[in-house]
Amino acid sequence: MAEIKTVSVIGAGRMGSGIAQVSAVAGYKVFLSDVSPEKTSESLEVIDNNLMREVGRGNLSEDDKAAAMGRITVTEDLAVLGGADLAIEAVTEDEEVKKQTFKALQGHLGAQTLLASNTSSISITRLASATDRPERFIGLHFMNPVPRMKLVEIIRGIATDAGTYDIAVAFARSLGKTTANAEDFPAFIVNRVLVPMINEAIYTLYEGVGTVEAIDTAMKLGANHPMGPLELGDFIGLDTVLSIMNVLYDGLADSKYRPCPLLVKYVEAGWLGRKVGRGFYDYRGEIPSPTR
Repeated sequence: MAEIKTVSVIGAGRMGSGIAQVSAVAGYKVFLSDVSPEKTSESLEVIDNNLMREVGRGNLSEDDKAAAMGRITVTEDLAVLGGADLAIEAVTEDEEVKKQTFKALQGHLGAQTLLASNTSSISITRLASATDRPERFIGLHFMNPVPRMKLVEIIRGIATDAGTYDIAVAFARSLGKTTANAEDFPAFIVNRVLVPMINEAIYTLYEGVGTVEAIDTAMKLGANHPMGPLELGDFIGLDTVLSIMNVLYDGLADSKYRPCPLLVKYVEAGWLGRKVGRGFYDYRGEIPSPTR
């Protein structure tokens, strides 16, 4: 398999923007796309602002910043996206949406193009089965926020070959990341442990054991967590938290993974967390305030 020089990132949300940023800084030519043109414009602005902060901190020169931004091209051309050496899907955490994304690329892929999903919970084997190259398909689960978090989970599907795995590990490490190998089970390692903790914190709120502030303060000061679990759920996105809990509940058939009814209610209300301005906290004022 050829060396990775060009990377397509499909999905310009928080995760896709971060993947595009770290790839461009590492010297890769990046093609960035999204179904929403507004989203790609916002993504470029976010990346530019992030890199400007790195310049201000002395971590990046002005020339390096300009070079990184110059490596990112926004495109909706499937032939360009599919022709990259590595195409990374970073769309919403919905299996059918992800499969449709790969199917759209199918007729435009280069012979040696590797496919990767940034899914945080969904079976790599199932996603790979929707493509013509399950042996060249792998999970690259970046952590949020991508530029700051050092870990990438590498997940092989049942058909992923050794060469694809080796290239994926080398690529992640070239971005300055540490890799952890995870087996293809629901939610892998990080979210298998982390998201049920958030769900349990929501149950603790639901059952009246503590308030939003009490639960988050208790976990920050009592367990030395940098962010309380309810605040973290808002940061991740409560819709994503619910999706991961549903994957765990459906995939493992264990009642301990049942999503809390209060989590479901917040998602039904559209209170998804920071990205919409309201979740377990209301972010529309100067200081976030609990919504319960």
